[in-house]
Amino acid sequence: MFIKMLFTDPRFFAASILIVVFSICLHEFLHAWAALKMGDPTAADHGHLTMNPFKQMGIISLLMLCFIGLAWGQVPVNPCNLNTRKKRIAVALAGVAGNLFLVIAFSILSLIVMTALPEETFAARMLIYGAVINMVLFIINIMPIPGFDGFNIVREYIRINSVKMAEKANVFFFVLAMLLFVFIDRISEFSTGVVFRLIQTLARTLGLS
Repeated sequence: MFIKMLFTDPRFFAASILIVVFSICLHEFLHAWAALKMGDPTAADHGHLTMNPFKQMGIISLLMLCFIGLAWGQVPVNPCNLNTRKKRIAVALAGVAGNLFLVIAFSILSLIVMTALPEETFAARMLIYGAVINMVLFIINIMPIPGFDGFNIVREYIRINSVKMAEKANVFFFVLAMLLFVFIDRISEFSTGVVFRLIQTLARTLGLS
């Protein structure tokens, strides 16, 4: 279990928890901010314009993160206040856009650190880890599966009976959990490859390789 890292590599455990929490909270904050800008104050009224992990993630999610390395966040959005498709899609995309921004930001920072300190450092390692984690979050959240942003986008183009979907929600989430458990290593491997290619491209572009 992930919590074993607390005893084998406590520095990595603490840093990775901070990175994941920051990334999820920013994702949820951007959903809330975009919703407010588009005319839906629901998330803002419920106090989600914050980076407070207890508000954006909740104690159960935080405990799950510490013990098994999986976590989530959620903000309330009222689609009735978002009167156009573009507004609803903008709100759905806001969170993953934040994750993509962090992928680039962490990659650039890791490149700066590796250039300044050619030998491997803990800071560079964690910055790369931050980029990979956000790539993983982007991929997972863009999946067209109930509970994720990708589904909210697909729903704008495909008529879906929300009542029937609610009745089947438990089944969908169970299947989703199983799929993520099975494929999370491959998603992580793919994300790592994307990040390293991005860093290499940045290095060549900036003339650092």
